Amino acid sequence: MDCIRTPLMAKAIVKPAAKRPKTNAERQARLKQILGALDQLYPNATCALHHRNAWELLVATILSAQCTDQRVNMVTPKLFEKYPTIVDFAHANQQELAQDIRSTGFFNNKAKSLIGAARTILENFGGEIPRTMEELLTVPGAARKTANVVLGTAFGIASGVVVDTHVQRVTRRLDLTRETDPVKIERDLMKIIPKERWILFSHQVIHFGRNICIARKPRCAECPLDPICYAEDKTK
Repeated sequence: MDCIRTPLMAKAIVKPAAKRPKTNAERQARLKQILGALDQLYPNATCALHHRNAWELLVATILSAQCTDQRVNMVTPKLFEKYPTIVDFAHANQQELAQDIRSTGFFNNKAKSLIGAARTILENFGGEIPRTMEELLTVPGAARKTANVVLGTAFGIASGVVVDTHVQRVTRRLDLTRETDPVKIERDLMKIIPKERWILFSHQVIHFGRNICIARKPRCAECPLDPICYAEDKTK
């Protein structure tokens, strides 16, 4: 009697493990796949921080340090109602402002930075948000990440690649960099990502990191990049 093969007896189908590219051509082809998948997922990705102008974006980005964009977006409406202009921030009482932004964390340092940023922009730049990386880095609270967000989102200036915790995690998992320092990660990404994509790429990766390639238990089963991803912490 022939043996009948049941589903329980059938061998499980095992996906072949993704292979690390060995040549420059293979790396370029893989990068093209990554960019293509991000375009499919988030073709119109943009900054998630709510703002009406460059100053409000700078404030929101400073507040977003060690805080979620969702929380910042809950705080800024009342904040901008109370302090509607950059002049209002420059003249704010630091202790009072700190309480206004308390829920964003590190509120004392952030309040000091916001007041310092407002005064610096008024005194050194005539109340206009600087449009160069070098000038923005002189503004209290504005490191490279903040400057890249403001320049890219508010002015469409591709000065670099925004590297937040999501970009840091995702690009390391995808082996686009092996660095851990944000500045070095940005340097690596600027070498391989076309300049005309720097702004969009940053936003796409941030959305991807929030929705799919999350920190704990990434959703690999629903990830279009799973076939070419060989990260050690992939989920089965």
